[in-house]
Amino acid sequence: MQSDSSVPTFLADSPVETLGPVPQVTLKSEQNRLLLVLPEAEAKPDDPAWAELLQQLEQRLKGGERFWRSEVPVYLCAGERLLDVRQLQDLAESLAHYRLRLRWVGTRRKPTALAAVNAGYSVEQLAPSENLNGAAKPDDSPHQAEPLYLQMTVRSGVEVRHPGTVVILGDLNPGGEVVADGDILVWGRLRGRAHAGASGNAHAVILSLQMAPALLRISECLARVPEEGFLGEYHPEVAYIAAEPGGGIHIAQAADFLRQELPRMERERTVARQNGSPTLAALWSALDRMDGRQPKTSGGQA
Repeated sequence: MQSDSSVPTFLADSPVETLGPVPQVTLKSEQNRLLLVLPEAEAKPDDPAWAELLQQLEQRLKGGERFWRSEVPVYLCAGERLLDVRQLQDLAESLAHYRLRLRWVGTRRKPTALAAVNAGYSVEQLAPSENLNGAAKPDDSPHQAEPLYLQMTVRSGVEVRHPGTVVILGDLNPGGEVVADGDILVWGRLRGRAHAGASGNAHAVILSLQMAPALLRISECLARVPEEGFLGEYHPEVAYIAAEPGGGIHIAQAADFLRQELPRMERERTVARQNGSPTLAALWSALDRMDGRQPKTSGGQA
């Protein structure tokens, strides 16, 4: 191991005994977090290759133990590798042995993103055209990713990032956050932070059955909604940026929005919607056909 500074980088070609051709794990510090980069090759929990990868991670951690700050957050760069909840737990336990805390999971695979969210980790689902550090490749496409559907409650401390539309069949609790390049639809209570159109799409919208957010953001516009007056009933509402010049975020009843504002917004964002992703109206129609108009929500769980 060689280090040019007080914070080392463990390179993928560092020698590791008894691991044969297994691709190398990389650990490196970046600002106030530690990046854990896994090789792209897939390995199931019972696959010997997975055990060897964990052994390799153990050697990396042991070799740099004196450099790690206690409880430093770890960002897992999973790339195209498929990981399930058990594998994420294996990694978290290995890190915890050295007082490191798995906090984020960056992935280009939707099953891995779902497993990470269900395990309670914050997630950044990268588009196929993004590198692990979030930079676009030269052949980057303006198309949004397919919608991410989460049948769960996003609890306090969990952040979900997705380069497309996010649909949550559950609640977004206080302390939870969703950041999407497309629309955000919460089929439940929205009481956390929601940022739609994060890449600059001013035509994105935020829809919820009960709108009581800590913070709303669409593109660069911010809005806070007062909690007074909420009676606990479900009144679907949509937050959007008004058409007039300099218009801020407006909130309208969903029925009024679909009748008055949606046709205009659909016309204005036709060019931007080139990847065939479902429109807001299509998503609303699909959700509306689900059994039961009111979802099973978690109430005050955090």
